[in-house]
Order: sequence, then structure tokens, then C-alpha cells
Amino acid sequence: MNEVVIDCLGEACPVPLVKAQNKLKEMAVGDVLIVQIDHSCAMKNVPEWARKDGHNVEVEEVDDGEWEVIIEKTH
Repeated sequence: MNEVVIDCLGEACPVPLVKAQNKLKEMAVGDVLIVQIDHSCAMKNVPEWARKDGHNVEVEEVDDGEWEVIIEKTH
């Protein structure tokens, strides 16, 4: 299992979503992608997309207004 972190701090929609989608395509099933976000729009869209796509998703608030979206690739 690989764990990949992408830093999307300071980036607004749709940049974090596009980065997450592109990175996840390169990853293997079981790998974990951690997307660092500080934009509320992306905080809503990234987990929503990943869940709809069937991946396991967790969101952790690491700081005030800063989140990590943890996506486990399932297919």
C-alpha cells in the first residue's frame, strides 16, 4: 500500500478536485491519497466525488479551516 500526499493548500475549486482525480488514476487499488485542502468548496467537492466514485473517504480537520481528505482507492 502506498500513501501519496498532494498539497492543495491555497488552491480553489476545481484545482484540488482535478489534481485528486488525475493522481488517483495513477494509483493502485488499496493505495491511499491524502489531499490537503483549505478551501471550503473543495472540502465539499473532493469527498463527494470520491464517494460517488465508490472509494473509501475520511475527512480530518487538521487545523482551523484546514482539512485532509483521505481517499482509499477501491477499484
